[in-house]
Amino acid sequence: MKVSSVSGLVLFAKDLDKTAKFYNSLGFRFGKRTPDRLTLYVNWFSLDFTTVGKDDKAEIQKENALTNKGAGVYIMISVLNVNEFYQEVVAEGFKPMGQPQDKPTGKREFVLRDPDGYKLVFFQKL
Repeated sequence: MKVSSVSGLVLFAKDLDKTAKFYNSLGFRFGKRTPDRLTLYVNWFSLDFTTVGKDDKAEIQKENALTNKGAGVYIMISVLNVNEFYQEVVAEGFKPMGQPQDKPTGKREFVLRDPDGYKLVFFQKL
């Protein structure tokens, strides 16, 4: 058995317009948009955001109602210069969860939560 690649993630979003504005500010490329779905790209990797409505399956509605969506999940996003990117993020009015730090993993990184609380880790290799 062999996996060839991971191409994207599907995430719940409460407000697709707010999500679109947030990720656009960070430089993500827009893909398809429908009333209940938004696709964004970095290179070939996609983040698909979807809203959940009353007509969705009960299992999906139950999962969407959880308050700890994305708990323990960190979306790693490589940038060329993490210090400069951090300054740009702050200049846009975002509030990261701390300043860039060197980590034992050999990366310099900081974390920013998106409008739904998902954790984005912007990093550069040291």
